[in-house]
Amino acid sequence: MIEIITTKDKWQNLLAKFDTYDVYHTYDYHMITKSENERPILIKYTNNTTTIGIPLLLRNIKNTMYRDATSVYGYSGPLSKGVTKDFDNSRFVEVLTQYFIKHDVISIFSRLNPFIPNQNKLLKNFGEILQSGKVVNINLKLDKVIQRQNYHRRLKNHINKSRKSCTVIKSNSLDDIDVFMDIYNENMARVNAQKNYYFKREYFVKLLESKDFETEIYFALENTTKKIISGAMFFKTNSIIQYHLSGTREEFLHLMPTKLLIDEMRLNAPCNTFNFLNLGGGLGASENDSLFKFKSSFSDEHHSFYIWKLITNKRAYNEICANNNTLNTDSTFFPLYRQNENVT
Repeated sequence: MIEIITTKDKWQNLLAKFDTYDVYHTYDYHMITKSENERPILIKYTNNTTTIGIPLLLRNIKNTMYRDATSVYGYSGPLSKGVTKDFDNSRFVEVLTQYFIKHDVISIFSRLNPFIPNQNKLLKNFGEILQSGKVVNINLKLDKVIQRQNYHRRLKNHINKSRKSCTVIKSNSLDDIDVFMDIYNENMARVNAQKNYYFKREYFVKLLESKDFETEIYFALENTTKKIISGAMFFKTNSIIQYHLSGTREEFLHLMPTKLLIDEMRLNAPCNTFNFLNLGGGLGASENDSLFKFKSSFSDEHHSFYIWKLITNKRAYNEICANNNTLNTDSTFFPLYRQNENVT
């Protein structure tokens, strides 16, 4: 049986029935991050004692009768309850495919979550599951001393230096949004970030106001000047902490305060509450760029990150690609007909 959930109460009530979920599965996160042409839905599948939930964003495909679906930016994918070791997903695949075809949803794309169990099992032989790099996790179940022992030596030295020069302040106050935005935007301008890496004030306000998850900002205060020189934003949901955004004032980059802020979040995370501190991956799924190397200095525990691609109507998919002059290309972008848009 399939049920489409679009209201907050039903959405969050279903999430609460699963053993765990992440910020990227919540109703509020979908509403905060969706584009104007995207409609958040939570697909609920039930069969005997098995329940599966897949959050997606439905989109109309311009100049056609068709739609497609994508996931929020982050780590989403299906949640489940009652999935046994020998679970057969054939009925789930059949029912969900029927739903997509009936409602003219011709393609589906979703980023999966490395910390949610059974996702690859649920989607086995259902479209394509492809590895898209790795993410770096600090294992919060380990003793704090062992966590730090896993740091690279150079990182330890940088954190020690930063801790002598800075004081860490924790905040979840709306009053501090402008400070964080100013630092973050300066950082994005310095690295020539694309437009989609900038956010309106309303975005940050809604993140801090949400009760579906907890948002915390850590600031580094430089002790001599008393200036706030760096900020990092984290999401805390069930057993998972996600490192979301950060920035540092250019004149204080030599103090490397972002490393201190991540370390402080690690220290403040109780091991009986949180299991994972996900630092994410490199740019464009790279494992060789400076961002991934920076994150890897905190931990050698790397988790494979997967994406899911499904085409339910190949004829319509190819036709739209042809109309958009994107059919004959070696691009790995999906869906291919959207590769010339600023949409993922």
